[in-house]
Amino acid sequence: MGRHHHDDKHNKSEQAAGDWRKEEKHHKHMEQLAQLGAAAAGAYAVHEKHKAKKDPEHARSHRIKEEIAARVKNFGEISLKFREFRHHRRRQCGVRHPRAP
Repeated sequence: MGRHHHDDKHNKSEQAAGDWRKEEKHHKHMEQLAQLGAAAAGAYAVHEKHKAKKDPEHARSHRIKEEIAARVKNFGEISLKFREFRHHRRRQCGVRHPRAP
């Protein structure tokens, strides 16, 4: 007599649950990194603004760096909001979309 493995279905559901947890953990980690990046870019912008005041000889260079850092910060915040929106829509619809490259 052959052996019957009834645990196959159970193992697949456990694996799917593990994948879901792994995806949630990855999403949370990416969200934290985006927040950290936005905060760092904002701090750098403030730093360059201060340097522009203290070093009038190179103020133009510092203002340019400040503007770039501010735009990077804004881009990071926007991409974070977009990522949260996509994640929320996926969870709401219950549809699993492939990850974009």
